[in-house]
Amino acid sequence: MIVAHATKCESFLPDLRRIATAAAEWADIRFMVLLSDSADAGNRESLADDIGNDWSFPILIDRSQIIGASLGFEQAGEAVVADPLTWRASYVGTRFLSFLAEALRDDPTATGTDCYLDVPGVPEISYRKDIVPLLANKCVTCHRLGGAGPWAMTDYTVIRGFAPMIREVVRTKRMPPWRADPLFGEFANDRSLSPHEARRLVQWIEAGAPHNGNGEDALQGDQVAVSEWSLGTPDLVVDIPEYEVPARGIVAYRYPTVKNPLDRDVWVRGIEIAPGDRLALHHALVAVDGSGDGGPASVSSIGSLGGYAPGDPVLQYPRNAGVLLPAGAVLTFQMHYTPYGRAVTDRSRVAFYSHDEPPARVMRVAMLANTGIRIPAYAKSHRETISRAFHRSVLIYSLLPHAHYRGKASEFRAIYPDGSEEVLLSVPKYDFNWQTNYVLREPKVLSAGTRIVHTTWWDNSSENLGNPDPGTEVRWGFQSSDEMMIGWITFSYINE
Repeated sequence: MIVAHATKCESFLPDLRRIATAAAEWADIRFMVLLSDSADAGNRESLADDIGNDWSFPILIDRSQIIGASLGFEQAGEAVVADPLTWRASYVGTRFLSFLAEALRDDPTATGTDCYLDVPGVPEISYRKDIVPLLANKCVTCHRLGGAGPWAMTDYTVIRGFAPMIREVVRTKRMPPWRADPLFGEFANDRSLSPHEARRLVQWIEAGAPHNGNGEDALQGDQVAVSEWSLGTPDLVVDIPEYEVPARGIVAYRYPTVKNPLDRDVWVRGIEIAPGDRLALHHALVAVDGSGDGGPASVSSIGSLGGYAPGDPVLQYPRNAGVLLPAGAVLTFQMHYTPYGRAVTDRSRVAFYSHDEPPARVMRVAMLANTGIRIPAYAKSHRETISRAFHRSVLIYSLLPHAHYRGKASEFRAIYPDGSEEVLLSVPKYDFNWQTNYVLREPKVLSAGTRIVHTTWWDNSSENLGNPDPGTEVRWGFQSSDEMMIGWITFSYINE
């Protein structure tokens, strides 16, 4: 059951208490409260201070106000009851809070039923002036000719045809793929839509996606076939040894090696891996391995150069930082393939971009891995942690959490020498399909003695539709049906 409300209503807190009482008595009904008016458009911290966090049901903040609008909510107390087996509405009413008060032998006139929400009107929205710039900024990077998206946003006709799908993925926040909690940190590669952008795009689609104008389609003019390399012409391209991926089965991680073909040392400022087959290659990591032995240990070394995962094929280091690639060194790759029903040959490549002069800072990678994880069968929210203390002052550049199908949420928290704490990154809805490296907008200075605690939660229950087997205890393993707990941190020492 979803019940509409607003903090501006005088009866807000009493109504929450009524709902809490009903939720405790009627255990077969799952209650949720949706705050969908402009007064509640988003300060979660002040909301938590006002009402606390100890409620037995979710309180959802509809910052864009598109969810409340899609449900037709206009005033507090309106409710929708849905059957989770059929997803059909079994009740839609405007005076649920009054009925609830009567059922609890309370005063039905003391509810917020007559408190109206601040539902925004629908402004005139221009395809050319409003929608095209939004799509070009947040969507076309992937949804273009030769891009990673499954279809290209080539012109208005295509956008209008896909409009219902666009509305759905925006309302459910599946797209653009960004999972960081906006309450913690600012990130240079933030792909998310602002509440205003999401509301404007959905309102335009629900108005019929009008073109409202003539002239050149600016979106069509922006469509240029994607070059193989996003960062321009590389300084070095290395072919990763090809691999015959079978049509079915489980493929063990591959660790091919390639000798650096350069006869001089170079400082790398960024890499990009072009997958030979995007469907077969789940991820690839590349490291400098002076021993040439290959294998897992070398890829987890401090000299890791980065890698590829869906959504993040490019790793561009901070402007004044780099990683040394010595002449004659061996490049070791970790290649994870997932067969998809057709035998293919993967011929992936990696491009290197180098500094003209040695950079001021050496970029390093710390891998926080908890290989001792044990996730109980049917556990809905199992938690594990791993930490690392920095004994020297550092600059933190980016954070990347990694788990598999059962991954539910992730967090990086700094614990400072004085005992104070700060959340650097919170990913409350982890998605295995999007392995995002969260790049801080400004490098974070951590003083010597700071400890970073990386926490991951897993959902090993049957409610997790991606769970391969909820009835088994899960431990660390390299296949996606196993689990992992890794937190990658890119950093440099301040005094080096």
